[in-house]
Amino acid sequence: MSRIGKKPVTLPKGVKVSVNGAEAVVEGAKGKLSCPIPTVITLDIQADSVILARANEEAQSRAYHGLTRALIQNAVTGVTDGWKKELDMVGVGYKAAMDGAKLRLDLGYSHPIMYEAPAGISIAVEKQTHIVVTGSDRQLVGQVAADIRKFRKPEPYKGKGVMYTGEVIRRKAGKTGK
Repeated sequence: MSRIGKKPVTLPKGVKVSVNGAEAVVEGAKGKLSCPIPTVITLDIQADSVILARANEEAQSRAYHGLTRALIQNAVTGVTDGWKKELDMVGVGYKAAMDGAKLRLDLGYSHPIMYEAPAGISIAVEKQTHIVVTGSDRQLVGQVAADIRKFRKPEPYKGKGVMYTGEVIRRKAGKTGK
């Protein structure tokens, strides 16, 4: 039995889960998200929880069991609390600013980089070198943070670049002089 799949997903007050064909729709205060449901997984929706069951004991069914439960749990957390990723910029002259709805990044290139967030994602610049990405969809929040980080990945010699807050950059020794 899947350890993750057999745990029920508890529903906080104000969260509704419904099955619409081959997807589960989770509605809450921060929006509405949908999760795909494989054909071998069935949902038992109760007043305060959702219990998942699988049709057979095949390896793929067991994998889908835990995955589907995790996706539904992430959607429930997203519509109640939301998800957040924080990024830091390290480097001389590296800075970020909001230019209307777009994020303006100065990362040492000859031109500024303008990044427009997709629908459902909000980007805030707390300091010039600290960016906060928030939203209800965990996958989309992570993808937007990864896209921003991709503009200037941290390099191992000086540690300059855009990195997640708390990320540890393994440093390399430079050349040794004579």
